[in-house]
This record gives sequence, structure tokens and C-alpha cells, in this order.
Amino acid sequence: MNSALVLLIIVAAWWVLCQRYQRMHIALLGRHLSSLQLERHMETLTQGYTRAIHEADEARQIQVLETFAQTERAVAAQVQSLADTMQKESAQATCMGALSFCVPYAEYFLPALTRDFRSLLRIHATGLRHVVDNEGQWNAKDRAYQLSAELYLLQHSCHWYCKSRNVADARLMLRHQVKYQKVLESVSAATRSAYTQWLRNAHKQ
Repeated sequence: MNSALVLLIIVAAWWVLCQRYQRMHIALLGRHLSSLQLERHMETLTQGYTRAIHEADEARQIQVLETFAQTERAVAAQVQSLADTMQKESAQATCMGALSFCVPYAEYFLPALTRDFRSLLRIHATGLRHVVDNEGQWNAKDRAYQLSAELYLLQHSCHWYCKSRNVADARLMLRHQVKYQKVLESVSAATRSAYTQWLRNAHKQ
């Protein structure tokens, strides 16, 4: 058997394993999201903030932003609910790879290269509540900008868990025309600090 054929077989096997592994993560997260309206609320906010921020009249801008108060509270509550229910899942089921590409089942043979998705969701839940409650005393426009960044980072984390960091980066750019690093710089200082600590402490459950 020549080396090219061996390589092709290895690549094909790797692809099959990745697909199976990613489907497991997608199905698990999907089960927890099925009883929530989180994705719809997030879309409402991200699109609404973009529309409001482009309003020329500042009074009109604030008026539009204020209409999203109920949806903001719903998002914060549902992300907290998601974080709470995910705590019931096992450490193995909620591991996500630290590398930029998918390494299927790394939690079993390379645990140092994994991170805990449950811990990450707790960070997102706390960060969103911090901004929704306006603990930083931001004005309406800055608060909307900050909350948008929190939502984008949450989406990135979910795509990272379900697929890989490379896929999450690409989807962030495709959907919102913004880079991962810019989003990380734009979230609240509290979220950024906790998230950066999470990145450094791989596999501390």
C-alpha cells in the first residue's frame, strides 16, 4: 500500500471521527436550547442594535434602544438557564478542544488540550447580566455596543464547542463582519478578565 493511499485513509477516518464528534456536541447543545427562545432573542437584539446605532438622531436612537429592555432581560435569564442546565452534563460531554481545529475525543487522551464549556457558559451568563443591569453605568449607545459584543462572544463559544475555533472565527466574520479579537476587546472588563482566565486554565473543571 503506497503512502498516498495510507494518507488518504487516515484523512478520511479523521473526517468521519470529526463529523461524529461534532454531531454529538451539536445534539447535546440543541437539546438544551430546544426549550428556550435564545437564538431568536439574540437575533432580535443584534439586528435591533445595529439599526438603532445607525439612527442619525440621538433621541430617536435612545428611544429605539429602550424598546429592547424586555428582550435583554429575557436573553440574560435564558443564558443563565442554559448555563444551569448544562451543569448537569458530564465533564467529558462538555469538553471542547483548546486547539483551533477539531481533535475528536481529545478529552480521553489529551485532556490538557481541552476546556470546560460549562464554565464558559457561566462566564457568559454573568457577563450578560452585568451589562443588562448596566453595572458599568454606560450610556445607552455604549451599553448596546457592549451587549452586542457579549452576544457575539457567546455565539462564538457555542460554535467553538459544536465545531472548532476556526469555524467559530469564520462564522463570526461571516455573520457580523467582526474578528474574534475585536469582540474580545469589546466585551466588559469583567467578562474579558474571566474569559482570559478560562483560556489560560485549560481543563480546570
